Amino acid sequence: MTIDRRRFMVAASCSALGLPVALAQDKDAKGTRIALLGTKGGPRVGGTGRRNPATLLLIDDRPYLVDCGYGCSQQMVAAGVPLPRLHRIFITHLHSDHLLEYGGVVYNAWAAGLRDKVEAWGPPGLAAATRAFFEYMKDDIDVRIADEGRPDLRKLLEAHELDQGSPVMRDDQVTVTAALVRHPPWRHAYAFRFDAAQRSVVISGDTTYAPALASFAKGADVLVHEVMYRPGVENLLKRNPNAATLREHLLASHTTTEDVGRIAAAAGVRTVVLTHLVPGDDPSITDEQWAEGVRKHFKGEVIVGKDLMVI
Repeated sequence: MTIDRRRFMVAASCSALGLPVALAQDKDAKGTRIALLGTKGGPRVGGTGRRNPATLLLIDDRPYLVDCGYGCSQQMVAAGVPLPRLHRIFITHLHSDHLLEYGGVVYNAWAAGLRDKVEAWGPPGLAAATRAFFEYMKDDIDVRIADEGRPDLRKLLEAHELDQGSPVMRDDQVTVTAALVRHPPWRHAYAFRFDAAQRSVVISGDTTYAPALASFAKGADVLVHEVMYRPGVENLLKRNPNAATLREHLLASHTTTEDVGRIAAAAGVRTVVLTHLVPGDDPSITDEQWAEGVRKHFKGEVIVGKDLMVI
């Protein structure tokens, strides 16, 4: 994959300064761009400023949102993507840091003028979550339909549940497929692959080391992969009252930097983008520390993700 180095460096610099990166300045843009809306793993908010997980692909300027961590609506706006353009959502699994703003981002798009249908794909349970959100917001939705002349939001969002990994959807921009990954205790956790005309991008979702993911990502240009920095986890555990339980979960459910490198090398991708950083709110961990373990096994390009970075 070739990266426009000037645009990438501008994006990285803006991200480091906390400035928005305008994705939508060129509405005739072609090709595939990846915007990291939120790069911190886990449900906590605050800390170093990283938002919860969400990744936006713009394929020929059409947005495809993967995961809906808290704050993703605001991050889309900060990235210059109007919320009413939302039309495809993909949920990797039902942990709160990936789902908490699923209903919210569609509602916020509706409040901003959404009138077209939005489709969502995710694990079993997504349809129930969709119905529960609409029940929770029923009175508000009914009032706004009557008072503001809005279309019925409940008819604008359609949820599709995946079963064991399968073809997901195809339109004139992209073909999307899914594969099961290993993220215990969840039985249904998915990686998504986006094959467009110019680029193929795989987003790992949350997963421990999973050799099958390398096969799924074979031949892709970019692998956007979650990552766990083991020394940082040990420091986190020292400050956590439920350290024993948390340690067991983290080590069983996430991928160390070295294992990310192994997966990327086996897949033969050109570029790895690290996101869903665990721990993502420890400012003492440097970019080089995040990347060092990956580079032990992977000789391609390694990009340490930051919020609002555009690739």
